[in-house]
Amino acid sequence: MTTKLTLGIDDQVIESAKKYAKGKGKSLSGIVENYLKSISNTKSGAREISPRIKKLMGSIHLPKNFDYKSELGKEMSKKYSK
Repeated sequence: MTTKLTLGIDDQVIESAKKYAKGKGKSLSGIVENYLKSISNTKSGAREISPRIKKLMGSIHLPKNFDYKSELGKEMSKKYSK
């Protein structure tokens, strides 16, 4: 069964996501659904970190007040608003 869901998302993020989905030949709904499945399929809520990622841990030191979500949003906007 499929149920509609209403989300409040920034217009620019939606447009970027639509372009991304179109470029991948997928629907935006399908991408969101797959993402939600991937984060909700963990048994304990915590995912196991791959050895590749573990190897990278500690290689970058960022300031304590670094806002990665804000920086990621800026970079995604730059990348997909071309």
